[in-house]
Amino acid sequence: MSESFDESDYEADVRREGRAVEVVVAKDEGGARLDKYLTQFYPESSRTKVQRSIKKGHVKVNGRDASKSYRVDAGDVIVFRLIRKPPMEATPEDIPLDVLYEDDDVLVVNKPAGMVVHPAPGHRSGTLVNALLHHVGGDSVAADDEDTEEAEVGLSMINALPERPDHPVVRPGIVHRLDKGTSGLLVVAKHDRAHRALAAQFKEHSTERRYRAIVWGQFDPREGTITGPIGRDPHHRQRMAVVDADRGKQATTHYRTIEEHGYTSVVEFELETGRTHQIRVHAAEENHPVLGDPKYGGQAVRYGTQGGKRRTFYDRLFERMPRPALHAYRLGFDHPASGEHMAFEVDVPDDMHFVLERIRTVEG
Repeated sequence: MSESFDESDYEADVRREGRAVEVVVAKDEGGARLDKYLTQFYPESSRTKVQRSIKKGHVKVNGRDASKSYRVDAGDVIVFRLIRKPPMEATPEDIPLDVLYEDDDVLVVNKPAGMVVHPAPGHRSGTLVNALLHHVGGDSVAADDEDTEEAEVGLSMINALPERPDHPVVRPGIVHRLDKGTSGLLVVAKHDRAHRALAAQFKEHSTERRYRAIVWGQFDPREGTITGPIGRDPHHRQRMAVVDADRGKQATTHYRTIEEHGYTSVVEFELETGRTHQIRVHAAEENHPVLGDPKYGGQAVRYGTQGGKRRTFYDRLFERMPRPALHAYRLGFDHPASGEHMAFEVDVPDDMHFVLERIRTVEG
């Protein structure tokens, strides 16, 4: 069947206008489940979306409500409308922000672990962008608002709207990002001119981005550089991995060991490039995953004895800090208007501090 609707493709008497369809079930079509039956009339969509619309009450069979498991009968008159998800939108939300610096051009914020940076599928609210819009008194921004200007929003609109239809993100003001589970410093652009100047510094690798992490094991040597292209993991689509050069983007991470314990260590990482999950991927590639990282093996006891008592000790730490022990503690850049070099530092958050103290006490 083609990827577009054509009435002549079906035995049933069917009419479709936009996302609404009216159909009279043909004699030899009886017995099919309602959701499966209706899906055929939406070749561009999925059965899951049809089921969602049925559950929301957007179907009538012979004038009555019906469930997705209803078995259609010859002569049934079905009226159905496939609902569309509302467009991705960032709306102002009164969420506390830890602002270290602010002027007419930029903000520097300390993002807490667990907060997503911008709205995207699966995270439509509660993000840093929602909090920023409220903080600056800006208007809402929808993914299809192509005419929205920075003056209305109070944040830069460069790269703020989706680059392609299948990636509906809304990210006004966002110059660089941190993973949901990573805490620490971000600089935000209030207008396009500041955004361009900051983005150029990130592209030239002239910004300073340093992270503190607790990792499994000890690096040998204690200080060095990790390189390797990063791309989508071919075996786990939700993860990134070090891949062949033609399948990823070159990435460089510098590291320096700060302190060592029995089976873990505190390491300072400095980014030269900024790939997705870069520190987490490079650390795992060296067999020193970030402690507590559920995606890259950090929640398994990687070094030392594997006994139940020690496993219980770390399980309790992971309950206290259910995220990677990774914190962006230092950020440096040249101010986009004045050119003055600015640098900021923030201590590791309480959960990471607690875990580190327990490791120091128990494992030395």
